[in-house]
Amino acid sequence: MANFIFGGCDTVYLAKKYKTPLYVISEDYIVDRCNEIKRDFLNKYENTFCAYASKAFLTKEMVRIIKREGLGLDVVSGGELYTALKVDFPAENIIFHGNNKTIDEIEMAMMNDVGRIVVDNVQELDVIDRIAKRFNKKVNILLRVTPGVEVHTHKFIQTGQVDSKFGIPLREELIKEAVLKAADLENISLLGFHFHLGSQIHENNGYIMAVQKILFLIKTLRDELGFITQELNTGGGFGIQYEKYEERKPISYFTDAIMESVIEGCKKYGLRRPRVIIEPGRWIVGEAGITLYTVGFIKEIPGVRTYVGIDGGMSDNPRTSLYNAKYEAVVANKYDEKPRKKVTIAGNCCESGDILIWDLKVPEIEPGDILAVLSTGAYNYSMASNYNRHPKPAVVMVSKGKDRLIVQRQTYEDIIRNEL
Repeated sequence: MANFIFGGCDTVYLAKKYKTPLYVISEDYIVDRCNEIKRDFLNKYENTFCAYASKAFLTKEMVRIIKREGLGLDVVSGGELYTALKVDFPAENIIFHGNNKTIDEIEMAMMNDVGRIVVDNVQELDVIDRIAKRFNKKVNILLRVTPGVEVHTHKFIQTGQVDSKFGIPLREELIKEAVLKAADLENISLLGFHFHLGSQIHENNGYIMAVQKILFLIKTLRDELGFITQELNTGGGFGIQYEKYEERKPISYFTDAIMESVIEGCKKYGLRRPRVIIEPGRWIVGEAGITLYTVGFIKEIPGVRTYVGIDGGMSDNPRTSLYNAKYEAVVANKYDEKPRKKVTIAGNCCESGDILIWDLKVPEIEPGDILAVLSTGAYNYSMASNYNRHPKPAVVMVSKGKDRLIVQRQTYEDIIRNEL
């Protein structure tokens, strides 16, 4: 009877050593994706940059890896920025996002000289300029625009459509107003534009359409306002494999399409090509992670369904409840056994909707078995909560058959630590 091996490590051994639920992250997989980005984007095209979207998965150790691999960092909160700074990540390689940044967060970004602040709305321009004046600094910014491109993904993770809480709609009069306003502010330097279409996107046509729209805007701003765009940040959102029918496409599938559109559009309009930035998160870390659970009670409703209870659920993976996300899983201690039945994997939170996987094919399953849910590296640990007062799981990094703890498991004492 063979066990499931991940990152060169026996997952049943990991479950026994560190207990469950347990996040397991493959450093080797992350490094492979970073190398692919360097080979097929950064080294292939001049004047480009890649910032890892840290909201997907962020720990101090993850920041160290991204720093070592030579990528930048995209942060969206004071907490993400603080984590990066605590391990001496170069602030000039940090891009600070967020649709409603607080004064404290903006001050923190300026005090630490982050490389770029992405401005989400016109009101934010005045706030940033006022704070920059107080610190006697000139801040590099990008304007986030919504290009009006809808992509095929869950509506909760679409961000490029006109009706969105993010960015300034790609309407000429609105963008001109923002550009002119930025030009009048002494402590702001507008370098260009940012857009983000959404997440878990498998086709490149949306990026092509967005680039074409924004390049026409860049041409118009040059012709009518004399504004020269130096940077174009095309965001991330590149999809990965969750279900068997899906596939993670190579980074070049997206970046070649983006760059060819940029180069072609610049040639067409007589523009100097701006620096092009991408911000993948899930694509780097999603398939690098699995979550291990221990099977508990099994409830069979004859002629209806068999529920298999596990010692985790929506408190460590809320994506199924939020987005109806789909996952594959294997019984780690019976990896070589043939599936014999369909079961539904039920989480341990007090919610009817806490179902991790519907109709999963498994071998004969019993209490004490170890279930490994695949592709949980992105938006699991980072979205975990203490709902029902469940402690957050530990995180283990594996590489070349060796394991190391990078986040300790929460205790009950940790949960009440800040309470008075």
